[in-house]
Amino acid sequence: MSTINPTGEASPWHVGEQALQRQAGVSERMEEVGRRVLRDHLIDQHRAFYPQLPFIVLGTVDGGGDAWATLRANEPGFLQSPDPHTLSVRLGRQAEDPADAGMSDGDAIGMLGIELHTRRRNRLNGTIRRAGPAGFEVDVAQSYGNCPKYIQLRDFSFARDPSAGPAAEPMVLPALDNEARRTIGAADTFFVATYAELENGQRQADVSHRGGKPGFVRVGADGVLTIPDFAGNLFFNTLGNILANGKAGLVFADFETGDLLQLSGDAEVVLDAPELDAFEGAERLWRFTPRRIVRRPDASPLRWASPQDGQSPSLRMTGSWHEAESRLSGSMA
Repeated sequence: MSTINPTGEASPWHVGEQALQRQAGVSERMEEVGRRVLRDHLIDQHRAFYPQLPFIVLGTVDGGGDAWATLRANEPGFLQSPDPHTLSVRLGRQAEDPADAGMSDGDAIGMLGIELHTRRRNRLNGTIRRAGPAGFEVDVAQSYGNCPKYIQLRDFSFARDPSAGPAAEPMVLPALDNEARRTIGAADTFFVATYAELENGQRQADVSHRGGKPGFVRVGADGVLTIPDFAGNLFFNTLGNILANGKAGLVFADFETGDLLQLSGDAEVVLDAPELDAFEGAERLWRFTPRRIVRRPDASPLRWASPQDGQSPSLRMTGSWHEAESRLSGSMA
């Protein structure tokens, strides 16, 4: 809540989100939508939803201002809402996770509760209250539901006790190696953390799901990732944050092995490019240049399996970079 709209009321959107809503021609409508759906508390439905989850997606900001996204798992029940304004999180500190550097008392945090086997999801952001290393509470600033678009169905199981750490040590990479490129190029899902510094001096963190057909993320020879932005809820939380400060953190999960690939770096929104006409379903693009890369083998105790019909129906209207580049080559021939 950081700007004033033309009526003199506080807007539910910050300047980055508003800029993209104006560009899309929906700013007036989204002012009304935002005041109606962005809540400063958890509704009963969401208070009952979080305790069902075996994992949570988190977006944090470290002391140097870098954004990180991560997945943390525990037995269902590790998330509880003792009152509508609070989410209690039973997760210990994890120094090997770069996102943990932004999980101290008073830090801003973005959270995504997502149930991959039902495609349900809820987002919230707020501020951490931490009294010790065993967990923390989040004072809810914003909470809102998200639609099931672009989510691949996946069923989960625990491969090990979630309280036991992985056997392998994390690896800091100087650049994307072949394994990292393969992971990104084959992904149908990743999560992205971003944040904005609001005019009232507060930091607002966010973490969001991104899904597409395998090959929807392009890795350039220079290591820059190019990602299509498909039709969504017009909130522009992720891209609005990128427009505001140009920082992002991405996490790609290997759902079969539990490996996590975490990237933090610089991002930009691309509103006009030849690739937009060639990539089916893309309304705009964004590019991400990783500066810090961490691979964490077996970081998650969860393993996931997709049913044969698990692809999100909304992806039937979207493409891949292989298809887009074929169209571009044909148009230039």
